[in-house]
Amino acid sequence: MAKTKPFDLYTARYEQWFELNKYVYESEISAIQSLLPASGEGLEIGVGSGLFADPLGVRHGIDPSERMRELARKRGIEAVDGVAESLPYDDARFDFALMVTTICFLDDTEAALREAYRVLKPGGCLIIGFVDRESALGKQYVKHREESLFYMIATFYSVDEVVSFLEKTGFGDCTFKQTIFHSLREIRAVEPVKEGYGEGSFVVVSARKKLMKD
Repeated sequence: MAKTKPFDLYTARYEQWFELNKYVYESEISAIQSLLPASGEGLEIGVGSGLFADPLGVRHGIDPSERMRELARKRGIEAVDGVAESLPYDDARFDFALMVTTICFLDDTEAALREAYRVLKPGGCLIIGFVDRESALGKQYVKHREESLFYMIATFYSVDEVVSFLEKTGFGDCTFKQTIFHSLREIRAVEPVKEGYGEGSFVVVSARKKLMKD
């Protein structure tokens, strides 16, 4: 069952968070951009209101929240109703797929990644941006999860867990970038983007669907 209730009820508050934390938002955009293919047709799974798809140039999105889809469409995204575990697209349709803070809200992570694999062309990439559960921010979110309108229904994962999900569903060649090296209240400028993971709280992993000859 899709976890849409908080996003339908508190859409304005969701948007406001990114306005109040604009440097965090811009840092995350930069980290994702660094691993996003330079060209090709992309899909954002869990597109929300289009706050990431729009600046990243991703024109297709899917989301189960009607109110979020309405906002995404206003941003020029072709946002359709659906869930990650059952994508309404043909096999090998997209060059890349994107998930930003979506993995923590999935009902069935393996099923969702298998679907992402299915709709990608051979050699296509899945890019996942998420808060690392083992990071300072991740530990804070877990500790105070019940106090959050959105994260109270979330399941946070470590980088190793996300990689395990990717490997189980056929992805390989993982590449990592990280950002957000301070607590949110301390951030007064766009944070750097570094290789790897283990320091930054926001991690982006790009994983490749194997080519037929792999």
